[in-house]
Amino acid sequence: MINNLRSDLKKSSNKNKAKVLQRFFKTGKGEYGEGDIFIGVTVPNIRNTAKKYYNIDFNNIKELLSSKIHEERLCAVLILVENFKNNDKEIFDFYINNLKFVNNWDLVDLSADKIMGRYLFDKPKDLLFKLARSNNLWERRISIISTFYFIKNNDFKDTLKISELLLNDKQDLIHKAIGWMLREIGKRDLKIEEEFLRKHYKKMPRTMLRYSIEKFDEKKRKDYLLGKI
Repeated sequence: MINNLRSDLKKSSNKNKAKVLQRFFKTGKGEYGEGDIFIGVTVPNIRNTAKKYYNIDFNNIKELLSSKIHEERLCAVLILVENFKNNDKEIFDFYINNLKFVNNWDLVDLSADKIMGRYLFDKPKDLLFKLARSNNLWERRISIISTFYFIKNNDFKDTLKISELLLNDKQDLIHKAIGWMLREIGKRDLKIEEEFLRKHYKKMPRTMLRYSIEKFDEKKRKDYLLGKI
């Protein structure tokens, strides 16, 4: 079955798109996605493939997830998401035991809140704070993106705590993730977002601030950017 899955992905591949994706996902030497290989399959096509082969077993998922081909790893992650139900400990355990393969931002963003966040919503969050302190970029991104599930359920406290922990992170991909999560809080409770911003905005990385205030009116955005709040 896994050979059929790979064949389906290959049929949907495009060499020109692969070249674009190699650049977009920074696969060059010294870049965050160094060495990642793309064959040029769109996310909708990968989703359709994941739905078609959703019932493959963990051994096959592990084989896909450990692939050098980015689209195969993404398909594996989407199969896990497709199968995940609330409190599905088997999939959660498999996911956290294979985090080293969730190693680009789309893999993180399309799975972390839907598996880790959803599972941990009514449980202790120690793992998220451990990941937030990791030296691994993707583990730190997983920690903050996982809290998107909490945000969707109007629980903001862990997002804010992890954002504070990562406030001085050196990686732009973390700045963007935190700014995104703060913006999502603001959509639901602007007062809480602004309380956090007023406390931290002068020392926040510029990208983080810009992402977090993206939906503010022009005057308020300028005031934050110019330090006039």
